[in-house]
Amino acid sequence: MTHWRRFAAAARVALAIVVMGACLPAWAREPLSPDAALAHLLEAARNAGPEACAAPDADRLVRIVCTGHIRVGLRDYYPLFSMRVGSIRKGYEVDVAEALAARLGVAVEQTRVNAASRIPLLAEDRIDLIIATMGHNTQRDSQVRFIRPHYYRSETILVGPRNLAISGWNDIPGRTVCVTIGNGSNANLVSRGARLLLFDEAGVLPERLKDGTCTLAAQDDSFFAEIFTHPDFADRFEKKFGFAQVPWGMAVQKTGSDKLARALDLISQIFHRDGVFLELARRHRIATGFLEEQQKVWRSPACNTANGSTDPHCILPALNARLEPTSFAGAVASFEDWFSAATGIDLSLPMLTTVPAWSLLLSGIGNTLILIGGALLATLLFALGIGAALSSPVPPLRWLAKGIVVLLQSSPIVLTLVVASAIAHALFPFSATVAIGTAIAALGLANGSNAGQAIAEAEMTLQLERAAGAQVGRAPFVRAVGRSATQIVAFLINAAKGTPIASFIGAPELLSALTDITSFSSGRATTYTLLLIFYTLVVMLVVSVCRRLQVLLESGRAAT
Repeated sequence: MTHWRRFAAAARVALAIVVMGACLPAWAREPLSPDAALAHLLEAARNAGPEACAAPDADRLVRIVCTGHIRVGLRDYYPLFSMRVGSIRKGYEVDVAEALAARLGVAVEQTRVNAASRIPLLAEDRIDLIIATMGHNTQRDSQVRFIRPHYYRSETILVGPRNLAISGWNDIPGRTVCVTIGNGSNANLVSRGARLLLFDEAGVLPERLKDGTCTLAAQDDSFFAEIFTHPDFADRFEKKFGFAQVPWGMAVQKTGSDKLARALDLISQIFHRDGVFLELARRHRIATGFLEEQQKVWRSPACNTANGSTDPHCILPALNARLEPTSFAGAVASFEDWFSAATGIDLSLPMLTTVPAWSLLLSGIGNTLILIGGALLATLLFALGIGAALSSPVPPLRWLAKGIVVLLQSSPIVLTLVVASAIAHALFPFSATVAIGTAIAALGLANGSNAGQAIAEAEMTLQLERAAGAQVGRAPFVRAVGRSATQIVAFLINAAKGTPIASFIGAPELLSALTDITSFSSGRATTYTLLLIFYTLVVMLVVSVCRRLQVLLESGRAAT
């Protein structure tokens, strides 16, 4: 073969390669592109066959392709992101779900979730994917598998009345802050001394601010963005300050969803690169700064690869919300595992596993014991005082005592507590000491007035017996106290049982402390079961002590 012929043959081979390459799909010519990786993944899922569709251990991507729909958890009320009117949802996240499903080639099946239910519904396999304004923090990394890159980012802001002077964390202790259950920033608020009121849905927060239930409300800035477009709200309220900037992540189950998660990673990456997320955000008039930044990242050659979603230089880290563990957290975890294995019941003891929760628990128990002891003492002293005043020979004093008794007997205990709290706050700045002291006074007055009336009636009976010639002794008041011992003990027990109501006015007793703990952790059922056991034991102890007091009073009556 001549040199010319060899050259011609080589040229024909090169031309054939060029022609063949030009005829291949774009993703085939770019084997490292996210588009190519996604196409291969979806093709494999579609060709899995009927056996794979019926297999119990099939990856959720295969199941979704087989069934032709993906079950997505969405909120019912989160303005601009997911709002349901009748049977129709609208918003940025709704459109994201539709775009994802279209890329997978399936339909969307929408399921209502909220902040508290979204992860349990995913764990129970009732949904395949969460898209519900969920911040990605290190705590949730152990519960779900987050899709990377993130589809949005926000920060928590505190919103309150314009005339309320709040400039930073130093102004937060003792303030009532309305939040949603499960919000990762709740731990920040609790650790700064805020008193939390919990709600399932963020949608109620603006109304609770307007009616004065909340002094402040904490929620993502994305949520309040739409609310502040209402002139009546913006005239009365303002953002005080923000904290806890957090990326939002879609999430799937940690097991059985490897291929689904991989497909969603690639789609999310492509959506950032091609401006799909950005266009949807502009359509719904939400802030686009984060999405514009992300588009630049994912258009760069370094990140626009099939492995870009696992490259630490391309993706954002989760918010580090891991709380400091207690020194015995490992032993607690071992006990939880042993208990679950032995009984089949999942046991969660979050109050024992982190330092903030453990501190709240100890503080709550201590404050509750102080509250119960104070309520018992106050009830006894008010009973003796009101009993003596009702039996007084001085008419004005007797009339005043009778008026107090009638007023307290006609007022629900909650109202008495709220009125007492309002008076206390008018005289003193809010503090835990003031709240506990107010609760002690209110519980003592409410129960002591009834016990005092019993003493007065007993003394009146003794006076009538004396007038009839009976020997009633030289101290009828002491005998009256002894004769009304049963009623006094009953109202003392009632005062002890009523102490959890002090949480209404922000007293940091055990119920309030456990509510704060459950606002940023799981295990609500276990937590409140332990609360019930604690109060049962405390009331049993109070009953035992009061029975001894009853015997003492009755023996005193017998001695006189």
